Amino acid sequence: MAQFELLNAPNAEASRKADGAYKTISEVSDELGVPQHVLRFWESHFPQVKPSRMRGGRRYYRPEDIDLLRKIKALLYAQGYTIKGAKKVVKGKDEKVLDATARPASKKSKANPKILASELRVLKSMLNALL
Repeated sequence: MAQFELLNAPNAEASRKADGAYKTISEVSDELGVPQHVLRFWESHFPQVKPSRMRGGRRYYRPEDIDLLRKIKALLYAQGYTIKGAKKVVKGKDEKVLDATARPASKKSKANPKILASELRVLKSMLNALL
């Protein structure tokens, strides 16, 4: 019985992909520590994130996509940007915030209620996942 278990045990070294290999949404989700639905949400709001779609619509992310998702995560979670502010940074329209130490601009303008509601739903789902 022990021999059978050893043969069927997944080998962590053998299952690792090369650095330049495409990754599935579940692999990217695990790597970034973000739920899959958040990645799909970001994909719908950031047109720069364009994973390849193969085999029945499954997403495969390139290393460039993963780097961009990592940047988006840092902007939203670590630096406190809204989706709208992060979009400006990713598009390169706000050069002064490209510095990692820069703080987001003050939020004196009226926010779009639809965007706020979608951001709150994402935050709620993330909190539920943690609990």
